[in-house]
Amino acid sequence: MRPPVAKLMDYGKFKYESAVKARESRKNQTQTVVKEIKLRPKKGHVERFLKAGDKVKVTIMFRGREQSRPELGFRLLQRLAGDVEELGFVESQPKQDGRNMIMVIGPHRKKSETKAHAGQSHSRSVPSPRAAATAAPEPAASEPAADSAVVPGPA
Repeated sequence: MRPPVAKLMDYGKFKYESAVKARESRKNQTQTVVKEIKLRPKKGHVERFLKAGDKVKVTIMFRGREQSRPELGFRLLQRLAGDVEELGFVESQPKQDGRNMIMVIGPHRKKSETKAHAGQSHSRSVPSPRAAATAAPEPAASEPAADSAVVPGPA
């Protein structure tokens, strides 16, 4: 028969270490934000949200007689999805929910990838004025310039 083995430990230290681990894991996560557009969807807003890496929930609210023609709303949402195809994909197809028709569009890039990509392209595309001045020194006065060369013509 084996005797039971018990490990004695400092409970305060254990609680502290588990809290630190939980904090570290939260720091590495990114929250997925769902932006919602109601009434008439504006393509510019949808594009801006998708570029930022957020999901977009597009809701069309049917009023009055519009409720009898839901296929028009479906067509409108399909056209919107086609317009923003390069920025995102349709996560949930348009479906009727009472007086509303709802569709969710997710970005191709996650929010963290979008931030990293924006930071890289921004730092590369804008050189500092000081770096530009040192990279291209002006030609010295003793060297003849190429555009001021004398071309012999008919005499």
